Amino acid sequence: MKTADLYILVSTDEQADKGYSQRNQEEVLRKYCEINSIQIRKVVYEDHSAKTFNRPEWNKLLLDIKKHKGKLT
Repeated sequence: MKTADLYILVSTDEQADKGYSQRNQEEVLRKYCEINSIQIRKVVYEDHSAKTFNRPEWNKLLLDIKKHKGKLT
């Protein structure tokens, strides 16, 4: 079975107000994974600005993926 980490980002209040809230994103991603038989390993939430790519949770996720390279499917 395939495995996925869900990365959920909303960088502005406007995005959240227009239906791109973290809750909405998670629901859509979980439904996609369910339909496609993809097991969710973990869910990561980020709320930093999209102006730069200095995102702490994204960096942690990348390190975790590199740490498990070849062990994840």
